[in-house]
Amino acid sequence: VVHPQYEVERDKGGRLQELLAAGKSTKSSLSESFMQLQVTAQSGKRLDEIRDRIEAVINDVRCAVEDWLAMRQRMSLIIDELVAPPKKVAKDECDEARQFLEWVHDAHFTFLGYREYDYPAKGAKSKSRGAGKGAGKGASIVVNAKAGLGVLRDSKAVVFHDLSDDSAMPQSARKIIEHGDLVMVTKSNAKSTVHRPVHMDSIGVKKYDKSGNIVGQRIFVGLFTSSAYNRSPRAIPLLRRKISKTLENAGFEPASHDGKALLNILETYPRDELFQVSEQGLLETAMGILNLQDRQRVALFARRDNFERFVSCQIYVPRDQYSMALRERMQEILAGAFDGEVMAHYAQLGDSPLARLHVIFKTTPGKIPRYDVARLEGQLIEAARSWSGRLNEALIKAHGEEAAHNLFGRYEKAFAAAFQDRFSATQALNDIAIIEATLETGELGMSLYRPVDAAPDEVGFKVYNVDQAIPLSDVLPMLEDMGLRVLDEVPHHVRPRMDARRAVMIHDFGLRTRDGSTVNLAAVRKKFHDAFARIWNLEVESDGFNALVLHAGLGW
Repeated sequence: VVHPQYEVERDKGGRLQELLAAGKSTKSSLSESFMQLQVTAQSGKRLDEIRDRIEAVINDVRCAVEDWLAMRQRMSLIIDELVAPPKKVAKDECDEARQFLEWVHDAHFTFLGYREYDYPAKGAKSKSRGAGKGAGKGASIVVNAKAGLGVLRDSKAVVFHDLSDDSAMPQSARKIIEHGDLVMVTKSNAKSTVHRPVHMDSIGVKKYDKSGNIVGQRIFVGLFTSSAYNRSPRAIPLLRRKISKTLENAGFEPASHDGKALLNILETYPRDELFQVSEQGLLETAMGILNLQDRQRVALFARRDNFERFVSCQIYVPRDQYSMALRERMQEILAGAFDGEVMAHYAQLGDSPLARLHVIFKTTPGKIPRYDVARLEGQLIEAARSWSGRLNEALIKAHGEEAAHNLFGRYEKAFAAAFQDRFSATQALNDIAIIEATLETGELGMSLYRPVDAAPDEVGFKVYNVDQAIPLSDVLPMLEDMGLRVLDEVPHHVRPRMDARRAVMIHDFGLRTRDGSTVNLAAVRKKFHDAFARIWNLEVESDGFNALVLHAGLGW
């Protein structure tokens, strides 16, 4: 992009008359920024799409700028309208909503669009304001085409897929209208083409008739300014009310440890979530997060959008376990559970021992599968468990806590990543037992085993040697004489802690029987180990008769 500024002369119709030389200007000249965008080579059709999209963006910017003042004036009228609360709306709720709209009007919201929806009763024909009988059974939704401003001038522009012109009112919309608050803050379906490419914030204000029936909705779309995210939520109307009620319902003394911890959780709660979550939902989630302070673990808190357009998840993970790979695994698990895709993700890693991952999954309304948060949390816990963590659990289960503590201290960091990728922590228990014996005796260690997903004629054979690798040229002929073909060999270097000068080299051989016969591991393992050890120690000759150990079950 190249964007120089030039002094230009234009006629009354806006047509370019003259481009002035650099540094020159006149009383009637204008300083304008010219933009040239260069793109890689594209086909004619693609260039047409790019041109049309750029023109659409420019049109959105023009509409938003031209109607900006009108949108602010519309907000002012609604604020004046709420000086007296509508029937069936509590005065304190109305006052808080009005103060929030005043705060929004006071340069804390970038107005991009405005729309009015009417809810005429079944059979009503008028599209004028207040024409309907409310949002009862049989009600429909009508867009007031004359009231649209900014990017919503066009009545076909989408704000919410569930709220389309002349459509029967869906259950999700009716639920919000009948039971929701006077003012509702949420995210629109449409992404902003002005300022920054994110889903626009939507502020909905209900419209009432003289009897207190809900007959419509006024929707402002735009973007909260940075100050809305940077200042304390206790200084923002609506949010301060939610926080106050949450603290009150939690029942903690404000000066107590739990009271201060809960307040901090609410102060640092994801701001978009704080705007959208219900008071009950906020209390339950905040108390769940508070309980993590004493027992740090992986935890999941999920909130489904009222229109089922997305599921918002807050995932807490012990900070030392958090990684990009873990984030991707967790996102994959949850995306599958919600049959959705990642729309946005935000990670927060501060001084807290817990990292917070906030992920929003785009979903299809009416098609979100049933899910169990507790079960999903269990899957995330399993995904977050490190290999060394699983090793510690396996050692405790096999040896008890005291012995496991000592062994884990020796082997927590002894196995390299390549070994961990190849073998589970439970499988490593057998390796640890053989390594311990090998270090104690100095003799060759062995393990004939069946790899996961191996064919019946395939086996694995590990050879353990202290301090150094063994010559492969010595081993391969021995294995071939025992009726096996060597497919591959993977070396692993293991150095237990507190044995700084001693290490064990594991040679992991992939083998297949030469004649394709199946190996009965339980029947031949001990005989195979015994024969191989004697051959290695030159007590038995290495020749073709040694194949009888595997194929006939004979001893050495």
